[in-house]
Amino acid sequence: MVTSEAVGKVLVVDDERNITFVIQAMLAKAGYEVIALNDSSQSFQAMASRSFDCVITDLYMPGVGGMEILEYCQKKHSGLPVVVITAYGTIESAVSALKLGAFDFITKPFDQMELLQVVKKAVLTYKQRQKEPILIYGQSEGPAENPVLISSIIGTSPQMQDIFKIISKIAPSPSTVLVWGESGTGKELVAYEIHRNSPRAGKPFIKINCAAIPATLIESEFFGYERGAFTGAVTSKPGRFELAHEGTLFLDEVAEMPLEMQVKLLRVLQEQEFERVGGINTVKVNVRIIAATNKDLEAEVKAGRFREDLFYRLNVVPINLPPLRDRKEDMDSLVKFFLKEFNEKFKKNFTAISPEAMAALRNYSWPGNIRQLEHALERMVLMSDGAILQFRDLPEEVAQASGGRSSGEGDLEEPPSFKEIIRKQTQTLERDLIEKALEETGGNITRTAEKLGLSRKGLQLKIKELGLKRGVE
Repeated sequence: MVTSEAVGKVLVVDDERNITFVIQAMLAKAGYEVIALNDSSQSFQAMASRSFDCVITDLYMPGVGGMEILEYCQKKHSGLPVVVITAYGTIESAVSALKLGAFDFITKPFDQMELLQVVKKAVLTYKQRQKEPILIYGQSEGPAENPVLISSIIGTSPQMQDIFKIISKIAPSPSTVLVWGESGTGKELVAYEIHRNSPRAGKPFIKINCAAIPATLIESEFFGYERGAFTGAVTSKPGRFELAHEGTLFLDEVAEMPLEMQVKLLRVLQEQEFERVGGINTVKVNVRIIAATNKDLEAEVKAGRFREDLFYRLNVVPINLPPLRDRKEDMDSLVKFFLKEFNEKFKKNFTAISPEAMAALRNYSWPGNIRQLEHALERMVLMSDGAILQFRDLPEEVAQASGGRSSGEGDLEEPPSFKEIIRKQTQTLERDLIEKALEETGGNITRTAEKLGLSRKGLQLKIKELGLKRGVE
C-alpha cells in the first residue's frame, strides 16, 4: 500500500487494460501513487473525491473522451496537468489538445523513460504552482498589481536577483532570448519562467534539444513532414514549430545545430513561415524563440561553426546564468530543497546536514553546477541512514576536494596522510556504532558492552577517548 509520502498522485485513464497495467506498474515503481481507470466515466468522480498531481488520459475512448477530461480539469481543477496519450495516426488531435491546455502528449507505443520524464516534470510543475510563490520583483515604473512570480528557480544571491529582474522585464514581450550558461545551471527553468510569465502562458511550451537529434532528422523534427516524404513516413506529422504555435519554442544546445539547418532556422525567424519536409504548402506560425547554449557563440561564429546573422537574430535579449561556484549564497536553500525532495522520494527522514558536510559542499567547485549538486544529494539521501547527513556521506569527489578536513581546519594546512584519514574514518565508525548501541540499550553501559562484544572497561575507555556522553552504569 502506497503512503501519503508518495512522490505524487497520478490518475491514469485508458480503456485498454494492458496500457493502464503497464503505466501503473511503471509509475508505482518510481514512487508514485497511481489510480488506474478503464472506465473513463468514473474519472470525474475520482477527481471530485480526491486530489491528484497529474492526469494521464487516452485521447479516444468509449463514452467520455480525453478532450472532455481535459475540459473538466480546466474548469474544476485549474492548473492540474493533463498528459494525453494518442495513437501515432492521431497526432493532429493531440496538437489540438495542446492548444486547449494539455501539458504534453505521448504517442503509442510510448517509451517508458519518456513518459516518466513527462510525468515527473508535470508533477513538479503542479506542486511548485501550489506553493506560495516568491515575489521577486515589484515594478516601480509599471502597474504594481502585475508583479512577476518565480516558483521554480531557487536563488537569493544578488546574481539570481538580477536574473529575476531581467525575466520580469522581458517576459511580457515577444522578443527572442538567448540564455547562456554552463551545463546544469538551469537554462530550461529560466526559459520556462519567461514563458509562464508571458501572455503566451496558456499556450504550449515546446522544447527541442539540438544536440540530441541526428543531422538527418533535425529538419523533420523542426518542421514536420508529409506522408510519403521518405521511407517510413506512413502519415503526416507536425514539427515542433507547429506544436509551439502561439506559444514558446525552446531551442536547447542551439550551438550544436548543423550549418545547413541554421540557414533554414534563420528564414523561419525572419518570415515566421516554412514548409514541411515533402510538402508544398507554406505553414505560418506565431512562435516566440528562446535559445540556450553552454558555448561562447561569438567564438563559434569566429570559428565558422555558427552563422553570424543567426547569432544576432537570437541574441536580442541575452541572459547569462552564473555557475553555482559564483553563487554560494544559494547553497543552503538548494540543499534544503533537494533534501526535502529526496526525503519524499526515498521515504527517508533527514532533517539536517552536519556543519562539516555543509562546509565541504560550499567549498566544492561544482563543475556540473546545480544538476551535479542534485545528483550528489540524491545519492547521499539514498545511501545513508539516520537523521543528519554527515561528512562521510559525501560523494568521494567532494570529500577528496576538501582534503578530509572539517570546517574548523585551516585551508593552509597540509593534506592529511593516508594513515590519518584511516584513523579518522575508524573513529567515526566507532562513534556511530557506540552511539547507536547506547541508544538501543537506553544508555546502559553493561548491556552496550555486551552488544558490542567489549568489556565494560574497554567501552568506558572508548567513550572517554571519543568524547561521548557517559551512559548509565
